[in-house]
Amino acid sequence: MIRQTLHDGWQLSATSGPVPAEIAGRTVPAAVPGSAHLDLLAAGLITDPYLDRTEEDLVWAHRTDWRYTLSFTTATPADGERVDLVFEGLDTVATVELNGTVLGSTANMHRSYRFDVRDLLRPGGNELVVSFRSALEYAEEVERELGRRDHVYPHPFNMVRKMACSFGWDWGPDLQTAGIWKPVRLERWTGARIAGVRPLVTVGEDGTGQVELHADIERSGRAADRDLRLTASVGGHEEGLLVPAGTGSVTLALSVPDARLWWPAGYGDQPLYDLSVELREAGTAGGGAADGPALDTASRRIGFRTVTVDTTPDETGTPFTVVVNGRPVFVKGANWIPDDHFLTRITRERLERRVDQAVGAHMNLLRIWGGGIYETEDFYDVCDERGVLVWQDFPFACASYPEEEPLRGEIEAEARENVARLSSHASLALWNGANENMWGYCDWGWPEQLEGRTWGHGYYTELLPRIVAELDPTRFYSANSPYSPGFALETVHPNDQDHGTRHEWRVWNELDYTTYRDHVPRFCSEFGFQGPPTWATLTSWVHDEPMTPTSPGFLLHQKAEDGNGKLDRGFAGHLPEPSTFADWHWTTQLNQARAVAFGIEHFRSWWPRTAGSVVWQLNDCWPVTSWAAVDGDERRKPLWYGLKHAYAPRLLTVQPREGRSVLVAVNDEDTAWRGTVRTERRAFDGALLETAETELDVAPRSAATLDLAESLLKPAAPERELLVATAGDIRTVHLFREDVELAYDPDPLSARAVPVPGGYRVDVTARSFARDVAVLADRLAPDAETDDMLVTLLAGETRSFTVRTGARLDPAELTGPSVLRSANALCAPSAPEVSS
Repeated sequence: MIRQTLHDGWQLSATSGPVPAEIAGRTVPAAVPGSAHLDLLAAGLITDPYLDRTEEDLVWAHRTDWRYTLSFTTATPADGERVDLVFEGLDTVATVELNGTVLGSTANMHRSYRFDVRDLLRPGGNELVVSFRSALEYAEEVERELGRRDHVYPHPFNMVRKMACSFGWDWGPDLQTAGIWKPVRLERWTGARIAGVRPLVTVGEDGTGQVELHADIERSGRAADRDLRLTASVGGHEEGLLVPAGTGSVTLALSVPDARLWWPAGYGDQPLYDLSVELREAGTAGGGAADGPALDTASRRIGFRTVTVDTTPDETGTPFTVVVNGRPVFVKGANWIPDDHFLTRITRERLERRVDQAVGAHMNLLRIWGGGIYETEDFYDVCDERGVLVWQDFPFACASYPEEEPLRGEIEAEARENVARLSSHASLALWNGANENMWGYCDWGWPEQLEGRTWGHGYYTELLPRIVAELDPTRFYSANSPYSPGFALETVHPNDQDHGTRHEWRVWNELDYTTYRDHVPRFCSEFGFQGPPTWATLTSWVHDEPMTPTSPGFLLHQKAEDGNGKLDRGFAGHLPEPSTFADWHWTTQLNQARAVAFGIEHFRSWWPRTAGSVVWQLNDCWPVTSWAAVDGDERRKPLWYGLKHAYAPRLLTVQPREGRSVLVAVNDEDTAWRGTVRTERRAFDGALLETAETELDVAPRSAATLDLAESLLKPAAPERELLVATAGDIRTVHLFREDVELAYDPDPLSARAVPVPGGYRVDVTARSFARDVAVLADRLAPDAETDDMLVTLLAGETRSFTVRTGARLDPAELTGPSVLRSANALCAPSAPEVSS
């Protein structure tokens, strides 16, 4: 197999549509893989789409057609040689021509395309043309043909197999990319090639690693079929088999005794094994002729583990408990969206940074949400290496989808390709049919709008589970999220708290975050709260003067319906109304972190009844006010630090049980948590008012409830007292009133910053109780990052924060009021805003 990439020398031009005069008729260099927007940006013809209100200036691109052209040379095909033109991904509606001959048309960015071009190649030079139609206009045509199906945003994204959030979402821009978004190449081969390898990996009861390798063989059709030999090796063990002439698929079994097990992060190591596959022409049986040279090879990295989801009915309802290597796992996770709206800018290194941030916040699972894509190999490789389980949605979200052509065939093709492609990854834990579509059918008025038309139910209950059962039977399949396993929609609501998975969105949309405690779900696969990006990210991309929550650029970077209204109502009753934009920014970021941590602690306190917490969302695809913990410029928001604390392996949390407050100790480690819990009621000034000690003995991977003495729970002055519970280096602080009712010292901190290698150390001492202390160092330098945040200090305590930065800062500014923040100062009388 000889591969020739075709990435250099492409040219791009707009061919029709409402193209601006300065772009019409122009031809510019095109990057492949890439997209039309990025090529125009590189040519200086458009402003960065993320900057200020540029998104509004680019609406013309929604209805523009594009042409990519490439002139290339290649060697003349040898006798019997097959030459294929392979596109790994085209975004989205395209026609491919080589030397004036149409090879085919595409309408699905989620799959690859292969064309036999041997007879079309010219020895003197070749011209390859890929013409893209407006995906929006194509989708509108399909909608007219098949009849409208409801969708949550204006464009009919459910009528074309394109990343749904490319058309805009409540956290994403409406830019509608087009281009050759994955590699393109020529492949030259003779006789036969390995069309696909699909290793199904399990572990026997005796600890033997087992690989059932399925291989698809394609014959060239340009030479006589011959017997072939397929050989595979893993972990020092090799097996081979004869592939008789004409055979297209074979299965080969390999065993690795005493295989080292792959575990999720926090549960063990992640050993990976190299699996190598080779295809040769077979020698003559009994004639002494050796096998011929290798025709093709393939390789995968695999990990030996078993993974499933326990949905066996119990006394409460239907659990949804991830089980790895026979051990139940409490899922500490987040939802994942594409990490940049322009997908081709996402590098392996960027994915490593993002997954490392997830692991740094003690996460063990990422859910690839259904409005995005099947991620690249790099993503799953990184998750394999870090021990991050992957919940993979099929790309369906928040809409009813036709089950007729031209969509049905494309959906089956993409599902087959991607299930086979991803089956080798140890991190892949489960397949999920769609995001919120069964819920939408039940609650969003779809039956009335559909009038009997198909809406996707057959995909989620028939087509997709059949494909998973055929191609990846080692994985669990869930029909939707949320979903009540084993029940018809008319029998049990898909978002029922006692069955399967639940999305909790009345918090944020309607209710105060304290109402998370009104439900005890079996598994919460979506919940979250908004907050703006970090100061450095926001001010890099939005330049409103003055910047306010209602200034036009800021509002364009707030995509949620009534988003700022919900932010304001969300902190009302908890934190006071800010008087400056800087205070509003900090207030809403702080409230986001508190709201989500509140939910996580509630869910974790109910383990094993509640078996998972998957926050919406880890990451952003551009600079925006959103639910993300890491913003579009990769900076950690205060929420990230809140997740780090709430997902810590050991947690103390005060929770309500049967009308009174109790202390819950959560132990997500393999060893028992034993010792003494000291519980104190203190005044804000540090005075000790009441104390008690309780023995702690929490089994591994479990939670225990401890009673609290009434004297600890009845403060004499609730506005200036707190409850502190400490076990070793684990502590929780419980307040008896909301911040707006507390008699905080408005200026409780003294601080000093000193240079250290790689940055600065900020030593902070509390004269009085100080809640949620943070060093917002990015206000001083774009690269400045603090090691911890949202730290609560008791009177007399000192905490050192490390700020990493390459910039030279004035140490005094690191302790100034715009950088060193706490909840206390928000509750103080307002002061003039300090610029930065």
